[in-house]
Amino acid sequence: MDGVTLPRESGRIITETAKDVFIDQDGIAKVAQVIVDKVKKKEFDVKTWKEHPLNPKTSDKAAVDWVFLADTLNFSFWSEDERKKYMVKYKGGEHTGYWSLCAAMNRAIDEGIPIMDPNYYATISHNDFMKVFRSDSDHDIPLIDKRIEIMQEAGKVLLKKYTGSFVNCIEECDKSAQKLLQLIVRDFPSYRDVVSYNGKQLGILKRAQILIADVWGACEGKGLGEFTDIDTITMFADYRIPQALVYFGAMKYSESLMEKLKKDTRMENGDRLEVEIRGVSIWVTELIRDEVVKMLKADPETKDVNVNAVLIDHYLWDYRRDHATDMADIPFHKVRCIYY
Repeated sequence: MDGVTLPRESGRIITETAKDVFIDQDGIAKVAQVIVDKVKKKEFDVKTWKEHPLNPKTSDKAAVDWVFLADTLNFSFWSEDERKKYMVKYKGGEHTGYWSLCAAMNRAIDEGIPIMDPNYYATISHNDFMKVFRSDSDHDIPLIDKRIEIMQEAGKVLLKKYTGSFVNCIEECDKSAQKLLQLIVRDFPSYRDVVSYNGKQLGILKRAQILIADVWGACEGKGLGEFTDIDTITMFADYRIPQALVYFGAMKYSESLMEKLKKDTRMENGDRLEVEIRGVSIWVTELIRDEVVKMLKADPETKDVNVNAVLIDHYLWDYRRDHATDMADIPFHKVRCIYY
């Protein structure tokens, strides 16, 4: 990643020059207080990752390889029409968004399809892909051809360089999240989420970072998921966390940007407005984290508790999903791409 700025610094650079997206200190303090309250109730911990019913319940090679495939395909689940969504039924639930992907993967495993084996998905056919990710609504998963291409590419890299398992990528990196980040972006092209902004190459790296964070979550920060520098990973700049940040008042849009979003105007990956939304989201979350840490350290009861941007992202993402109705009047930016 020569010449590419890492996400935290990218967020700061973008925030300093943004014209249509802004931070708000009162909103930052509001989110920080909500998170501190959660910490005091013991509801803010890496172990909450496994509480999601569709996530793996083990911390072994199988869980890591599940996470790798899920995050390799973890992009672009929004619908043009909220009433017309890709949906997967699994174990009594109807799953949409990212969870539809997880449900489809788990369904395939239950059906005996070797979906976790890169020997299978490195050469997966269109027909087999459509069987694995078949919809239980009238609407297919978006970007089918790109997903097939990316699955095949990732599978071939695993087979050629890493004996068919993402575990071997992790073991090359000496418990360093930053080393693993560099390896992912170097060897897996679909993870190269980099934008050009004011003459600079800025790494946003949403999926590469969430892959590391999900391994950390799946392994509860131990074993294959032990990273001594996990706190250097930022939030994962997508289209949903900005919605939550605006809802809490930690981030604000200009009138012209809000008007554009309310008209449902599609953006392109790399557009200035899209870059500002994603970059400021990263920096706002860093500021929230700094405020949370300061508040926790000031209280003898919580002074030893560690909170990082990964956990804040998890909280905001879940909060947005649980309060979708409350946020219905806050538009999200729509970009159809492979990076988020």
